[in-house]
Amino acid sequence: MTPLGSLGRRLLLAFVLVALSSVLVLGGAALIGVDRGVQVAQQDDRERIAATAVSVAAEVYRQADGWESADLSRVFAVGDAASARLAVLDANGATLQADTGGAGGAGESGGSGGAGQGAGMGQNAVTTPVLVDGVKVGAVRLSFGGTAGTRALAVAWNWIAVAAGVALIGALAVSWLVTRRLVRPIRAMTDAARSFTAGDRECRVASGTASRAPGELGELAVAFNGMADSVVRSEQGRRTLTADVAHELRTPLAALQAGLEELRDGLVPATAEGIAGLHDQSLRLGRIVADLAELSAVETSELSLQLASVDLAGIARDEAAHHEPRLRAADLRVTVEADDPVSVRADADRLHQAIGNLLANAARYCRPGDSVTLSVWAAGGEAILRVADSGPGIAADELPHIFDRLWRGRGAQQIAGSGIGLALVREIISRHGGTIVATSVLGEGTTVTIRLPGLP
Repeated sequence: MTPLGSLGRRLLLAFVLVALSSVLVLGGAALIGVDRGVQVAQQDDRERIAATAVSVAAEVYRQADGWESADLSRVFAVGDAASARLAVLDANGATLQADTGGAGGAGESGGSGGAGQGAGMGQNAVTTPVLVDGVKVGAVRLSFGGTAGTRALAVAWNWIAVAAGVALIGALAVSWLVTRRLVRPIRAMTDAARSFTAGDRECRVASGTASRAPGELGELAVAFNGMADSVVRSEQGRRTLTADVAHELRTPLAALQAGLEELRDGLVPATAEGIAGLHDQSLRLGRIVADLAELSAVETSELSLQLASVDLAGIARDEAAHHEPRLRAADLRVTVEADDPVSVRADADRLHQAIGNLLANAARYCRPGDSVTLSVWAAGGEAILRVADSGPGIAADELPHIFDRLWRGRGAQQIAGSGIGLALVREIISRHGGTIVATSVLGEGTTVTIRLPGLP
């Protein structure tokens, strides 16, 4: 059995306290309600019985034209039927006749003794005047025992105690199950997080635990697994970047070192062609350092924008013209299809950089003889830029990752690059409030579509 732990014990204690307090409150409310209901019902019954007794006493008084010769047995029969002690009083409040012991004492009469019996009837006594033609001629006093109400409360106590016990046991069982259901995924995520922190990059929350966890806890378990996958991909990307940068730096540094040593030792003359070769190697080093600087800026959210109203179509044409020599050297055909103008509020330099990265990526990966088409138009309040090529395309399993930082596909092992160009493009576009989507068919080409908020 999985231990509850500190959080589980606190949750269980909280559930138990809530259940116990609820049972106590409901039990107390039920007892009070039963007591009040019994009292109201008894009061109604007493008033009804008293009204009947008074009606019979008034009728007897009229028939006998007074109390002296009146037969009060009918009046006492009403009291006997209700199991109540009854006393008949005259207009001055003196006891005419009283039931001293229930039905058996109906025929006894008493003066001072009867009056004393009537005075001692207690809080359950009801005294009602007898009126004949609107004149008070006497009164009837009924004294009811409290055993009926006591028996009702005793029955209520028994049933409420049983119901409270069942409810409390059920609440404890449900609290235990709910607590275990809540604590189990939390403990699983805690164990997975500790193992992951300790270096086990394969550790994940079990899919069964994630699917059985209730509500947000299940979503948290899935999010944890997604975060772990992202961390693993990021670490793999960093390792790949380290290897790629080391490979990229090794070649130009070795060439620079060898060339400079030859010049220093006088083994070769300092010709313009030799110096130009060393300069090319230094430019290659500078490009790698610039890529690393761009990566740092993206990762630390230091990418700044200077927004203004710019023409996206003009920027696309300018960038295509700027990269035309490189694209032509790669034997690529470049076509620009652009409406004029397509206005957006953006940083022109950053858009130049984004489009330049897309064109440079096409020049790096397309085959000789392939074509690259830039299309710009406005539709539905948006400015749309599309860069489509007829290159080798991207595998379906690699396509979702092409905008990930430091990611490079399987086919890019022999192609120079740091793997941050497309990640930087996505960052630039998202900072402008736009979206970027890539589609590709392996062997037929790749299309990258950028959508930016347009200006009227």
